[in-house]
Amino acid sequence: MKADLIYELLGKFESACYDYNGIECWSARELQIILGYAQWRNFENAIDKAKITCESSGNAVSDHFADVSKTIPMPKGAEKMINDYALTRYACYLIAQNGDSAKNEIAFAQTYFAVQTRKQEIIEQRLLDIARVTAREKLSKSEKKLSGIIYERGVDDKGFAFIRSQGDKALFGGFTTQDMKRKLQVPDTKPLADFLPTLTIKAKDFATELTSHNVVEKDLKGQNQISNEHIDNNKAVRKMLQERGVQPEKLPALDDVKKVQRKLESEDKKISKTTAKLNTKKKKD
Repeated sequence: MKADLIYELLGKFESACYDYNGIECWSARELQIILGYAQWRNFENAIDKAKITCESSGNAVSDHFADVSKTIPMPKGAEKMINDYALTRYACYLIAQNGDSAKNEIAFAQTYFAVQTRKQEIIEQRLLDIARVTAREKLSKSEKKLSGIIYERGVDDKGFAFIRSQGDKALFGGFTTQDMKRKLQVPDTKPLADFLPTLTIKAKDFATELTSHNVVEKDLKGQNQISNEHIDNNKAVRKMLQERGVQPEKLPALDDVKKVQRKLESEDKKISKTTAKLNTKKKKD
């Protein structure tokens, strides 16, 4: 997500925040618009799901969702009262978690409401961390899919490991998996992909998906045919990266993605504990 979009969304969420009986809250009606829900009933469905999650997590719904009303202008100077909710940061987070994270507004909201600080650089880093964890999970699924396909075509576990290593060698310009581990100082017991940046993880994933597709499409069988296909696909992906000025083997290693994932999960668990609850404050006269 680009910095200017993050800045724009940050402004929208900050502007929508207001004080409700001494508690930092957001209007559900305003949040609906910011998150890109065209119809209120669809957004109410997301709210209902969030309430269920809230309750199942051991939190009282009334602590985070307050039924309120809102006045909207009508033609000829008239006004109309409509239903609304005052939502705590935790309530907003749960609503965002029930949305489509492929949408920028939803992905941003999931991070915005998860962190206690509103500093842009912290939000940016968390979005980058989430993107990397997501990419790594996707690569694992793609490799599992490929292994299932090639096992049916005469390749065993040892053969699959060989095919993957040949793919790495093609992607990293002659550096084998072990070479890259030494180069990036990755522990022998850890997968190389756990320490790669998001771009390289996605490159490996794309090449793996191409191999899965072409093995079936070309009806390839045996270790040699499939290995050659995987090498060609990784070379093609490498060429594409090089044309954009990227040398995969020269990109620096990052923190273990499993460690990053644990940090994100830990932050998520703290949200309900650090959010002020609606019924802990007495309403002002």
